[in-house]
Amino acid sequence: MKNLHTLEELQEEATSFIKNLSPKETGATLVTLSGELGAGKTAFTQAVAKALGIKDIVTSPTFVLLKEYEVTGTLQKSFSKLIHVDAYRLEGKSCEPLELRTYLSHRENLVCIEWPAMLGETLPMADVKITLKVKEGTVREISYDYA
Repeated sequence: MKNLHTLEELQEEATSFIKNLSPKETGATLVTLSGELGAGKTAFTQAVAKALGIKDIVTSPTFVLLKEYEVTGTLQKSFSKLIHVDAYRLEGKSCEPLELRTYLSHRENLVCIEWPAMLGETLPMADVKITLKVKEGTVREISYDYA
């Protein structure tokens, strides 16, 4: 567990995370982000996108559910796409309408899913489970669970 006090620390954490993340031999690398509303799930994904060199404005896919971004940076040469999913509105539903299985089948994809619990048993086991917690003031606690 680590406490993050500023957005700059969050960006540094995301950059460090990406530098140390390697794709799996087969299939996409699945990262889940859990935490209450306002804990920083989208902010962390935005920081990951920035670390990957993505120039697009990364916003929460709350209403469109899934957004796809081309990785353009040189920091992480192994991933070519960032797939950002917000499952908040999918409680108890299958992930099939998102064609998530297709995205998860490609080794070059980094798939980040916010609110993974909403997909229940339809979601495969994550490679990295990230939990963010709101602490006092603007402090966020981040923890990682690697498969």
